[in-house]
Amino acid sequence: MIILEIEDSRHFLRAEDEELMRRCAESALAVEGLALPVVVYCRITDDREIQVINREQRETDRSTDVLSFPSVAYPAGQTARNARALLEAEYDPEMNAFFLGDIILSHEHVVAQAQEYGHSLSRETGYLLTHAMFHLMGYDHMNDHDRMVMRAHEKAAMNAVGLFREEENRLTDEELITLAYEAREFAYAPYSEYKVGAALLCEDGRVFKGCNIENAAYPNTYCAERTALVKAVSEGARKFTKLAITGSGSTPYPCGACRQSLYEFAPDLEILIAWDGNVIHTSLPELLPNGFGPSSLGK
Repeated sequence: MIILEIEDSRHFLRAEDEELMRRCAESALAVEGLALPVVVYCRITDDREIQVINREQRETDRSTDVLSFPSVAYPAGQTARNARALLEAEYDPEMNAFFLGDIILSHEHVVAQAQEYGHSLSRETGYLLTHAMFHLMGYDHMNDHDRMVMRAHEKAAMNAVGLFREEENRLTDEELITLAYEAREFAYAPYSEYKVGAALLCEDGRVFKGCNIENAAYPNTYCAERTALVKAVSEGARKFTKLAITGSGSTPYPCGACRQSLYEFAPDLEILIAWDGNVIHTSLPELLPNGFGPSSLGK
């Protein structure tokens, strides 16, 4: 849950843009897997004021589109989802939420960039808000790897609210694998110690992530692929185009039960299997030839 406190004293925003910004912020939190209630302050201003703030706070004397000021100094390699203790130190009792940081957004830049890139104002506003949210959660783009990771998260968040145009919609294989590796970090595997992550790409651009969740009663264990699938179907998704599965130490091929579960919805699913720097490109027809699905029942 997010409390997005928007200060727009000059009434740059339309009511629908404010609602979209809240949806984008919620989507960014969901992609990060951050379940804490958080509060974010967002000031909508012009180029002149954002230039002053940029100069005073960052010693850069120029205007820009958006500035982000996280409340937490994240240690190297950590983001909001694995820095809970640091975020808990930012608890605001009046808001009953954890302060994530401040965002300053230049409406002048929104208008100019929307025109330059052929976007709607809503799309540009939503993108900049999403971009800033991931900065508040510890992401950056100072090198190629960090840029790719952050971009994958932005795409996943914006796809979930339908903001990418078709030609921008598709995550690259590398981006989908990155999301699967991130899902793997949440795996609960105390018995096998074999952690698996999955990222399932929907036809509409949404991405659902899952990890394996073991159980002392072994048959009750959930595989990463089925975790992602159940999450997706429970949110109304029915059509899927690609799945990334990640592990370590050996090739994390999906088990027979997962193959059958996936075949129910996506018999032609493309599958990426990644481990220890290796990637195999395969498909569900290859892994489950002559599969049994709805068409087998005449449905």
